[in-house]
Amino acid sequence: MKKVMDRVYTWGFVSLLGIMSALFFLLPKSVFSETENRNLQEAPKLNWERLWSKQFADDAELFVTDHFPFRSDWVKTKSTMEQLRLQKENNGIYLGKDGYLFEKFGEPDFEMLGDYADAIKQFATNHPDAAVKLLLSPNSVGVYPERLPWQAAAYPQGIVHDFIADRIGNGVTFLNGFDFFKGENRSEDSRELFYKTDHHWTSYGAYLAYKAYASDMGWTPMTEDEFHIRTVTDSFLGSYHTRGQFGSAKPDSIEVYEPKNKVHSEMYIADTDTTKDSLYDESYLAKKDKYGYFQGGVHALVTVTSDLAPEQVDLDKLLIVKDSYAHSMLPFLTNHVKEIHMIDIRFYNGNIGDYMEQNGIDDALMLFNTSTFVGERGLLKLKY
Repeated sequence: MKKVMDRVYTWGFVSLLGIMSALFFLLPKSVFSETENRNLQEAPKLNWERLWSKQFADDAELFVTDHFPFRSDWVKTKSTMEQLRLQKENNGIYLGKDGYLFEKFGEPDFEMLGDYADAIKQFATNHPDAAVKLLLSPNSVGVYPERLPWQAAAYPQGIVHDFIADRIGNGVTFLNGFDFFKGENRSEDSRELFYKTDHHWTSYGAYLAYKAYASDMGWTPMTEDEFHIRTVTDSFLGSYHTRGQFGSAKPDSIEVYEPKNKVHSEMYIADTDTTKDSLYDESYLAKKDKYGYFQGGVHALVTVTSDLAPEQVDLDKLLIVKDSYAHSMLPFLTNHVKEIHMIDIRFYNGNIGDYMEQNGIDDALMLFNTSTFVGERGLLKLKY
């Protein structure tokens, strides 16, 4: 009897492996995961150099992991089982208080962090006639550490900001998100600075950042009374929910600030060589990544021109080097700047300094969130 059962187990296991292997090769491969809101690993390219450096093996492992049959269902099942065990962390996401989800934030590599700050300082040195500013926003875990679950810890992002401020010195103006968020959102009825299920700041958080930047530039920021503020969706479950898969999370709302005195803006997307007459893409409101409503998601290079009357123009041209936090702040800036060039440091591979000079731009805003900044090697591009 024992031998029969051993054979059943063996052949059952072999059959399962065979079925899963067949499904892996037969099922269509997706390029993008709506559930995880990210690009999936492409099929690895085989050559001697990649084989010798083990890059092929690493890419092959990621490819198999990303395209494992029914992967999304396995992830959801794992999350459900861990929630049944009352676990407050899944896939690097904490289930916090007041409905907040938080991303783990550990102590960064300060040597690399120094290199990134030095790259921005070098960019300013290479362009002595340009005004370079760095606006760094903390993440929700940095602003609301008291809302983390019991015994969960996060490295203080304030220490990271202080280190960066000291490192970049006086050649770059540093706008610290902790300063313009200080005192905000501390009462129960105040508005949220960050989405509870996503890593971005809310439109209100972006508005406060815009006010800080405009004031530093010597402009008169628009008051909230000068906008129509409306909710475009109340069913946004963002990147933290996607990763954590906590079923108890309640959707966020996304607001848009529309000037009562409307300014028409035209957006050119260099990646696709297309021009749009709006800064918003409503098709994303029906997708998982609803934050893509702002400018239709991530693009390497975007140019926005606005029809401003001469008395409305505070600045002719501005270069923004950024991550996706800039997307919800950009519409505010179009009320002051006639021409905005926006480069995503993660995807643009040209020389940013050359681009700025070729387009006659004398003002640059580096806009990042802390979590992106501490791990983004693309910042080193700014040295050249």
